[in-house]
Amino acid sequence: MGGGGDGDAWADQEQGNGGVSRGGGGGGEAKRTEIYTYEAGWHIYAMNWSVRRDKKYRLAIASLLEQVSNRVEIVQLDEASGDIAPVLAFDHQYPPTKTMFIPDPHALRPDLLATSADHLRIWRIPSADDADGDAPSANDSGSVRCNGAPQPGVELRCELNGNRNSDYCGPLTSFDWNDADPRRIGTSSIDTTCTIWDVEREAVDTQLIAHDKEVYDIAWGGAGVFASVSADGSVRVFDLRDKEHSTIIYESGSGGGSGSGGGSSSGAGDGGAASPTPLVRLGWNKQDPRYMATIIMDSPKVVVLDIRYPTLPVVELHRHHAPVNAIAWAPHSSCHICTAGDDMQALIWDLSSMGTGSNGSNNGNGNAAAAAAADGGLDPILAYTAGAEIEQLQWSATQPDWVAIAFANKLQILRV
Repeated sequence: MGGGGDGDAWADQEQGNGGVSRGGGGGGEAKRTEIYTYEAGWHIYAMNWSVRRDKKYRLAIASLLEQVSNRVEIVQLDEASGDIAPVLAFDHQYPPTKTMFIPDPHALRPDLLATSADHLRIWRIPSADDADGDAPSANDSGSVRCNGAPQPGVELRCELNGNRNSDYCGPLTSFDWNDADPRRIGTSSIDTTCTIWDVEREAVDTQLIAHDKEVYDIAWGGAGVFASVSADGSVRVFDLRDKEHSTIIYESGSGGGSGSGGGSSSGAGDGGAASPTPLVRLGWNKQDPRYMATIIMDSPKVVVLDIRYPTLPVVELHRHHAPVNAIAWAPHSSCHICTAGDDMQALIWDLSSMGTGSNGSNNGNGNAAAAAAADGGLDPILAYTAGAEIEQLQWSATQPDWVAIAFANKLQILRV
């Protein structure tokens, strides 16, 4: 099911790139230390790294099957054998749009995994101590231990529905677990709302009509600040201390946002402005929260924004040759970002020349972006080519030398 070394490693896109380690050595053993592959029995969509320091190389993956019954697996790399193997698997109702481990690197809280689909579900992963008989029941989750160990399965701890008036809930497109305040999870929905949950109380803390159309992604920028993107083409920032207002950071139909990829542009009644194209993914830079990045639907472009200067992108990344599906900021560097898409490529970019990670002024950022545009745009520093369109990308927060990608039915973890 899993193994190392079946693929080319990162290709250096610059001469004298300076200090970024890469794979691609001559021998098979060298490659084994750079790339590990796991092949699932189904198409993989949702995927996330564990952040617990006592669970190195652990990830959750979930199926994308056009049926009610889907599957979640927790897999882990065995460093001695070089194999990625499943350690726990359980049934899931509908394909998860996202899966995420609790942001608890020091293992101070229960080992939890959240998934989003029709509802937000929180699962408790059993510990070794649970084998002694004090374990929770598996709650009919269909969970099994994949290594044959006599430990119990996963427990469905709670199932959260943001619609107080009905069992029906508008499907959840995404969610984000607040690493500054792990009691909070924010979800985004096609019903135009964002819901902030207190997962300890299993209750809604706040529910906002966040956009004019479907909300496709949400990201925390601090304990009480989050942003979202939508089919209405806007990036909006919300502060929970002032729930009546939001700040529009960017709109895809204005400024530099229109153009390559996405839906058609048509004249509008306000003088011919381009109609907005949906924004589908959002990444907030944890190392420098002044910056975020977003993806335009069906576009090969990634837009990087500075929240201090709304509407005008800091830079647009143009080197993908097909729509971009995923973005991940480096967890250890304020100026590196990884992007991946339908061109089967994962690209790592150094944005330091664009003003990220520096104290440059607005003019400095604008001049750098203008210079890059005039020069044909910024080039990535590293590139990796997968075996199919890359649909998911995650950069390990606790092991920043490793990036995980998912394409077709394969999970790969890559040393960068």
